[in-house]
Formats: sequence, structure tokens, C-alpha cells
Amino acid sequence: MKTLRIFLNATMLCGTLFFYQNAEAQKINQKTTVIAVNGTSPLHDWEMNSSAAYFTGTVNGNNISNATFTMPVKNLKSKKGSTMDNKAYEALKSSQYPTISFTAASINFGKSNVSGKLTIAGVSKNVSFPVSVVKNENTYTIYGTETVKLSDFGMSRPGFMGIKTGDEVTIKVNITAQ
Repeated sequence: MKTLRIFLNATMLCGTLFFYQNAEAQKINQKTTVIAVNGTSPLHDWEMNSSAAYFTGTVNGNNISNATFTMPVKNLKSKKGSTMDNKAYEALKSSQYPTISFTAASINFGKSNVSGKLTIAGVSKNVSFPVSVVKNENTYTIYGTETVKLSDFGMSRPGFMGIKTGDEVTIKVNITAQ
């Protein structure tokens, strides 16, 4: 009888802690997103931008868990026109792999490094890069930047008339989520 009572008390305690922890968890989604991809070429530096992407995560304590970021490739646009856009889409293999994604088990509040899986052009790599998460009431601003090599993701450097872009690009992401 004593063993049963101890078991029931332990079960109630664990259940209470589980429900308390889940009561604090808050699912968040992006409200706004700004993405910039910067690169170089022998003629000029270039930039492609997007404000259309998807971010979800769960706030629990001082971090965001199960963070998922997905961006349709064809939402990236340059100021150089459709020829550059189409070359970039071709390099990104957008017809086969229409999205770029990043997933992380956890992103800490404040300044830290986040580790996760980045998938570009159908190739996934484990990456770690600096990120900043600022909480303001129930709004979260997430900013991160990472430099990657196109060749690491099996991509050919886009080019026009024999002039090719550099192998490295810098990806900057700024997300506001609630």
C-alpha cells in the first residue's frame, strides 16, 4: 500500500511538472522576414532579396525549440533583372529543389551560436553560425548571418558570357515572430 501511494504521488508530481512546462510553451510564427544574399563577381558585387519565407518554433524558457525556416527559392529577386534571377534559380536547382531550409533543435535568446541543418539545392549540411534573439513582450526578433560556399552545396557558380560569380555568398536573415 505504501509503495502504491509513493508511486501515485510521483506520478502526480511528474504530471504536474509536464503540464506546467507545456503551459509555458508558446508556438510562434514569423510576422515579417527580410533575407539578403550577397555575392561577388569580377564585374560587380550583387545582392538578391526576399521578404517571403516561413518560420515556426516553440518558445520554452529562454530558447526557441524546433525552429524551422523555409524560403521558396524563386522569392529571391535581384535589382539586376530577370536574367540574373534566372541564372541564380538555375544554380540553386529550383526546379528540382524549390526551397532553401534551415532547422535547429534550439536557438538561445541573446547572442549565441546556433547549430542546425541548412539545405540548399537539395544538399544538407550541418552548420553553426552566430545569431541574435531579442524578446520584446510576445515578439521575437531573430537575426543571423552565415557565409557559405556554393560548391559545398553542389552548385555551379552562376555566370554570364564567361564571367562567373564568386564561390562564397553571405546569407543574412532577419525574422520577427510572434
